[in-house]
Amino acid sequence: MNINAPIAKKVAKKLEKHGDIRMDEYYWLNNKENPDVVAYLNAENEYYNAKTSNIKTLQEDLFQEMKSRIKEDDESVPYKKNQYLYITKFKTGQQYPIYTRKKDVKNAVEEIMFDVNKMAEKHAYYSLSGISVSPNNKIAAYGIDKVSRRQYTLHFKNLDTNEVLEDRIENTTGSATWAKDNKTIFYTQKNPTTLRGEKIFKHVLGTNSEDDTEIYFEKDEAFSTYVYKTKSEKYLVIGSYSTVSSEFRILESDNPNGEFKIFQPRERDLEYSIAHFNEHFYILTNKDAAINFKLMRTSVKTTNKENWEEVMPHRNDVLLEDISIFKDFLVIEERSNGLNKIRIKRWDKTEDFYLPFEEETYSAGVYFNPEYNTNVIRYGYNSMTTPNSVIDFNVLDKTKTIKKEQQVLGGDFDKNNYNSERIWAKAEDGIEIPISLVYHKNTSLTKNTPLLLYGYGSYGYTIDAGFSSTRLSLLNRGFVFAIAHVRGSEYLGRNWYETGKLLHKKNTFTDFISCGKHLINKNYTSEKHLYASGGSAGGLLMGAILNIQPELFNGVVANVPFVDVLTTMLDETIPLTTGEYDEWGNPNDKKYYDYIKSYSPIDNVIAQNYPNMLVTTGLHDSQVQYFEPAKWVAKLRELKTDKNMLLLHTNMEAGHGGASGRFNALKETARDYGFILGLEGYTSFKKNY
Repeated sequence: MNINAPIAKKVAKKLEKHGDIRMDEYYWLNNKENPDVVAYLNAENEYYNAKTSNIKTLQEDLFQEMKSRIKEDDESVPYKKNQYLYITKFKTGQQYPIYTRKKDVKNAVEEIMFDVNKMAEKHAYYSLSGISVSPNNKIAAYGIDKVSRRQYTLHFKNLDTNEVLEDRIENTTGSATWAKDNKTIFYTQKNPTTLRGEKIFKHVLGTNSEDDTEIYFEKDEAFSTYVYKTKSEKYLVIGSYSTVSSEFRILESDNPNGEFKIFQPRERDLEYSIAHFNEHFYILTNKDAAINFKLMRTSVKTTNKENWEEVMPHRNDVLLEDISIFKDFLVIEERSNGLNKIRIKRWDKTEDFYLPFEEETYSAGVYFNPEYNTNVIRYGYNSMTTPNSVIDFNVLDKTKTIKKEQQVLGGDFDKNNYNSERIWAKAEDGIEIPISLVYHKNTSLTKNTPLLLYGYGSYGYTIDAGFSSTRLSLLNRGFVFAIAHVRGSEYLGRNWYETGKLLHKKNTFTDFISCGKHLINKNYTSEKHLYASGGSAGGLLMGAILNIQPELFNGVVANVPFVDVLTTMLDETIPLTTGEYDEWGNPNDKKYYDYIKSYSPIDNVIAQNYPNMLVTTGLHDSQVQYFEPAKWVAKLRELKTDKNMLLLHTNMEAGHGGASGRFNALKETARDYGFILGLEGYTSFKKNY
């Protein structure tokens, strides 16, 4: 269909800092209350619909195909907490979960706590979060977000009578922590502008929330705060964290009117987390330059760092990620050479061993284990060819029981029909970059093979080589799917993160490009068939590589992309900005200003050819505001010299996480895959295998 691309009007806006002047002619798009802004976004959506009209059937068929693989009538493995078994269920045709529970006794009657399908009726977006049941099992606290701004209203429900109480608490993170008295709860309130978790309040059931007591105010805008209870349930904990430091305050949960005590005062570059066990706190920390973290402990009576004693030393080649405490043993989650390890260490020192994992690349992690006095550890395991399994491991007899294995319906999946491997690409500075791959065994790896390369690479967040049933829609059409484990994650340890942030951020971008080049050089694909995708900070990655080496890719999907880095990091009123100075750098310092400006995607768009692009956003996005991708697309339209597709799709009813509901989310994946498959010549529903 012939339709002209929307052209955003230009309104000159002068941005000046450190004597440097930038002209932002699309700054006016920042105001979503402006009818012209909404009109422009709607025009882009109409243009998207027109330019993808030839693949609408393909996208719908992809959605139905992905949906057909899901066991619609499904339920989670029950977990036990405080004499009850808790279960999450889905029913055929329904978008949202049903949360139930029953007493852990024979022939117990199952109770429906929340049927989110009924609650979500008449709402375009609906999210229920943070269910927390009182110690006496009678009252459930929970958060509701109907806008997708991640600003939750806390509600309370009597589980005996199904009555929703009158108590309402606005603008929270969506979770609450109970004291032992069954009537006092602690919660985090957000700054209404920046959405930073900044205050901890105490609320007593049956009282007006306007009279709630402020317990703690996190004044440092680089920090956010939250509240939780230790697994032992003995302590309430207020945590404050920034990118490079943390601080905790503790109070016995049976003394909700007492004063919280600082565990260890914050220090720059000192990170720690705490877990309670008997007369000690166990501390995961980077103290004394332990970049990959070590485990220490201290008496509950003397918590300052001078009293910490080493339990597990720092190791240069092993990242200590997390611990779980049980009555008779400690479970340690480690990462070595990029792969997860689960270690079990008895308190009496009679045993210390690792769970065996055999695949070349995989993902494994300890599940939610709320019970303290048990010999069974629940963990999850999957790989790029193996669907997720929930497994119970008995520490006493070393047996494992698969409690649930993800069912892949539809008749087009057999794990033996797929190959998974891990290869290594050489970065510009000689560092080896791991790449995880999966493809159908009948796919011939040649220059004509389509390949989708995915990346993220920020905040130390690691993308593991996990399973995806939706991904089969690409693999069964001859695609290779690859994950580039670039610097900026912690895939190869904490230093892998440190060398991919701040003044080393460009390593993330050049690593990804090196991975693409390596895949081409090894005949996995070619420039005509190489695609890239990433979201949020991964969308920044997409924007950066497009400016550096656009000819490497035939198409790119950038979801909710963080592309206006410099302007955003200079605006302290925008959510996340002040808390991320230690991730990107504070551009009020000229050194960081210059460096960020040198890679910020929107500031480096030039008159050159760009590949086919699909850019997505949500009008209510609280993390990457919709106007960043909108401005980026407008500038690309102005300057790019090619005739390739450039599409912007805005979900006018959702935010950063996209649509709510399990099926609506599939439609967004089908949208993205349909775009890529369309570039490969697919306009109808066909498979290679």
